[in-house]
Amino acid sequence: MLSSSTRVLLAVALLVCAGAAVAFRHRQNGQGAQGGRISGPKLAWLLYAVFLWFLVCPLVALDAAVPVEARIVLGAFAVSMWLRGAAELYMLYVSRNWRPPYGVGHDLGCIALVGAGLAYTGERWAGVLDGRDVWALALVGLVLVSLVVEVAYAALFHQAVEGRTTGEDGVWFADAEQARFRRINRLTLALNVPLYGALAVWLVFGMR
Repeated sequence: MLSSSTRVLLAVALLVCAGAAVAFRHRQNGQGAQGGRISGPKLAWLLYAVFLWFLVCPLVALDAAVPVEARIVLGAFAVSMWLRGAAELYMLYVSRNWRPPYGVGHDLGCIALVGAGLAYTGERWAGVLDGRDVWALALVGLVLVSLVVEVAYAALFHQAVEGRTTGEDGVWFADAEQARFRRINRLTLALNVPLYGALAVWLVFGMR
């Protein structure tokens, strides 16, 4: 369903993300890293979100083999997420004033954006759907599910750290040792399994 060039780019992107995740965990879990240590489940979720939102969606949106209506929805979401990523990195590492509610607000805005995109292109999805249509809609659905999951994670994290995510000593990640993050890590581990499974199935069909 994907063009050969997109398949290659996705495979390369996945390898790069995996390598970057290993390097990031090594650096973040070193002595005194800014933002705090990160647990295994949370690292896996970060890898998943970065790969899906920042790489899969724009690459699929640029692929002429994908239904144009899905490309519109995924492209708009990808642009919004890249803008958010740039702003978040600045607020984390430069101004140091990032707060989880900012991310929650953006996630909810993205859910509304994707929903509006589906409504705008609704004529395409109202008729008989072929395999490409179902595959493209599955990706959009996976994006929506991941955004809902991220809203829940952000809300739980904000509560666990009592809003202390700003300044030089701000905490940005849930580690594996502290009791206050135990519920978040368990939930993340439990949800990582079906989320990764769904993405793997989607990729397998897309590579055919």
